Amino acid sequence: MGVEGHGHSHGNISMEIPDYMIPSITTDSSYFTHEGYSNMMMAHIILITLSWVFALPISVMLSISRSRYTSLSHFVFLALNAFGLLVGIIYNENTPNLYENNAHHKIGWIATWIMSAQAIVGLIRHYTRAGVPAKSLPFARYEPLKDSDFANEYRWSHDSGQGTEPGSPETHPTTPAELDHNSQRDSYQAETEDHEEKLGLLSNSAMDRYFMRKFESIASSRILRILSVPYNVVDRSILFLGYIALTTGVVTYGGHFKGIQVLSGLAHFVKGGIFFWYGLLTLARVMGSFSDLGWSWNVKPPANVVGSRRAATPSAEFVESLLIFIYGSTNVFLEHLGSDDGKWTAADLEHVSISVMFFGGGLCGMLIESKRVRNLLNSAFATSKEAQGFGQPLDAFRAPKTYGFSTNPMPAIILLLLGLLMSGHHQISPVSTMMHKQWGMLFLGAALARGVSYILVYISPPTSHLPSRPPSEVVVAFCLISGGLLFQGSASDIITGMEMYELHAMFLFTIAMGFTSFLMAWEVTVLAIKGWAVRREQQSQPLSVA
Repeated sequence: MGVEGHGHSHGNISMEIPDYMIPSITTDSSYFTHEGYSNMMMAHIILITLSWVFALPISVMLSISRSRYTSLSHFVFLALNAFGLLVGIIYNENTPNLYENNAHHKIGWIATWIMSAQAIVGLIRHYTRAGVPAKSLPFARYEPLKDSDFANEYRWSHDSGQGTEPGSPETHPTTPAELDHNSQRDSYQAETEDHEEKLGLLSNSAMDRYFMRKFESIASSRILRILSVPYNVVDRSILFLGYIALTTGVVTYGGHFKGIQVLSGLAHFVKGGIFFWYGLLTLARVMGSFSDLGWSWNVKPPANVVGSRRAATPSAEFVESLLIFIYGSTNVFLEHLGSDDGKWTAADLEHVSISVMFFGGGLCGMLIESKRVRNLLNSAFATSKEAQGFGQPLDAFRAPKTYGFSTNPMPAIILLLLGLLMSGHHQISPVSTMMHKQWGMLFLGAALARGVSYILVYISPPTSHLPSRPPSEVVVAFCLISGGLLFQGSASDIITGMEMYELHAMFLFTIAMGFTSFLMAWEVTVLAIKGWAVRREQQSQPLSVA
């Protein structure tokens, strides 16, 4: 297929003549166009999607909540992933290599081995009870006592030990206190045994007890404590690695970003991926995640509730401003890498100006969030002692209620300006121009919705540690997720592929909207599963001895 006939002019109707050629479709140019073993490729895609999109998030949430089902969910994921890998290996053995040195194979194997190691460490932690919260362990909420300790602690003052010898009729306690405490001891032992049985994967079978004995021998070892650090890191980062594996799989399947086009692909997928995950995290904040950090539009809990480290965590707006600043300060030097002749063009200067906007906006946002800067700005006003001298009430110089919550507009302003710039960003391809306009307008909508959130919070500041869940933030999340997907899809190679198949911009737009809606529903479900797991573990904790 060559250049379409949309460059002709008839009367007052003029259409732009593109200065590029749309390549024709060729067989075996990618795995997508390869006709052999297509059913096996579909099976590989379905199995990998089931494992990394459905099984893995549940496994991560169960692990973070220290659920007894963590190891079981790990092995469900590994089983699905193993079948997917097996089908993929068979497919590769029977088809030509249509994407030399692709990143998908390497990243996929790395992610698989990491999760395999995670499952092994998780199994050890499960049977040594290192993965269970301290308050949920039967020995954490009791002071372990020997049988004699119960009797000695409640021995009457006139009891000198008479009747404690074996075979004596006075061996069993006869006082009310001893009877009551002995009953509590028996109840404790029963609950402890029941709790340990619940911790097992195989219903306290012989295999369960075997694993318990073997793994408990290394429970207090330094190696296990060291392994807990990367275990927790993997828990909170494996979804990002899985996302990279899936996106590189899409690229490999479509045969995109070969040669010099890899720079365009990296730019769109990295930047679009940032906004995609920014939307997912925003939705998680709305649902109550990070409320212990004060990031869920709630009052930040004090240090005696969440600990000094969490209490010292900066606000979400500060973190957003910091990321914007880092992006702008680094991307300023990267915008000219794609130049073929080394000369600066108007487009290069335009992109650099956007990076400078990010740099300055992020810096301004961090300064606004700084409490030290805020105190310095307030130093021009009278202090409380000076107020007493002038007969002014102290309430007039106390910090307003709005100081307790951030309403920093700089991240939203940067997002709004980026949306405006991209929605009017000229592209050679009309399909690319329309797609840039689509995700630019979505970012604009996200910024406006964030502004609504700040207005609501400013009018009525939160007063509870529980998340306030402003409804406008759901709109923010939707616009960021879908806008990030369209950002990735607007890469030049993908646009070329759409034009080859005569697909319009609205085709990818509607797919992105449907996928975003489903993904948000799935994220809420996964977070609800985490809450269920936490509550179930709390309910299964044995009661302490009064």
